[in-house]
Amino acid sequence: MHFKSITIKDIAKALGLSISTVSKALRNSYEISEETKKMVGDYAHSHNYRPNPLAQGLRKGTSKTIGVVVAVFDDNFFSKVIDGIESSSNEHGYSVIFTQSRESYDKEKQNVQTLADRSLDGLLISLSSGTKDLSYLKELSNIGLPIVLFDRISEEINTHKVVCNNYKGGYEATEHLIKNGCKNIAHITSNITLSYSKEREDGYLNALKYYSFPIEESNIIYCNQEDDIYDQANNAIDKLLNKKNPPDAIFCGSDVLSTTVFRILKKKNIRIPEEIAIVGFSNSASAEAYDPSFTTVEQPTFEMGQKATELLIQLMEAKRKPLKYDTIVLDPVLHVRKSSQKLEIV
Repeated sequence: MHFKSITIKDIAKALGLSISTVSKALRNSYEISEETKKMVGDYAHSHNYRPNPLAQGLRKGTSKTIGVVVAVFDDNFFSKVIDGIESSSNEHGYSVIFTQSRESYDKEKQNVQTLADRSLDGLLISLSSGTKDLSYLKELSNIGLPIVLFDRISEEINTHKVVCNNYKGGYEATEHLIKNGCKNIAHITSNITLSYSKEREDGYLNALKYYSFPIEESNIIYCNQEDDIYDQANNAIDKLLNKKNPPDAIFCGSDVLSTTVFRILKKKNIRIPEEIAIVGFSNSASAEAYDPSFTTVEQPTFEMGQKATELLIQLMEAKRKPLKYDTIVLDPVLHVRKSSQKLEIV
């Protein structure tokens, strides 16, 4: 059954009033008598009238709508970021339209264009793993569309950005494995083109250097998030296990890889942490319920969504461009659990 909501024009026709009178009555204007306001209000309520924020916005030169592009909805990280975006946007009276790129540049570009065609006030975007050409975003930014990047960013766009301190997360995860007796630490991570992948890898490498560990290029394996993650992670683990000197620990560099690698190790009957210790970048609420409980680097996802939305609203409501743009860096938290503890911690 198709539901068609009534409009101000419908109310005016039904009550024999002008559209202007109905509009003013619904806005409680002093120009309209209380009797007419009540008549209009009662009819609107009984016929489930709802104001159209887009139409109202167009009259005011604003749609009160924010567009959002994330990689995927069914991901612990992005689902919590979305919660933060919704919380902040609702607080400020904005509606939100969410879309997912599915890690495809073409899909991302198509989604952004579709959103832009809906007269958005602004755009929040976390770039897909396949995005290399940002000219389409630059064009929209140059013609005045406020844009804020979060998590997966690019320095090519001069705007506000909100990210996690990925270097710190990578360093602390690796340092933790070292201090727990691990001697040969591998790193399975996402596309190096993603901004956070390089930062987390740098943290991993510098922790190894600081503690005078040898760096083996064969211990670092990249998984393309545009393709099947399970197959790639499975192949990565097979490569590591077939090495002459296989690793005794793995640091996983993304949310989806972390949980996937954990599952694969269990499926291969690899004892965790006795044979291979593991630390992941993951915001899974069930990490503590894993067997063994999963040591993870947790990102401040909800706060990231809130901060990005607040910065975007500032841009949208400002009368002129800011003199400078900010990059907000939020610290992650390492939650130590049994999956990484080869030695007893005193």
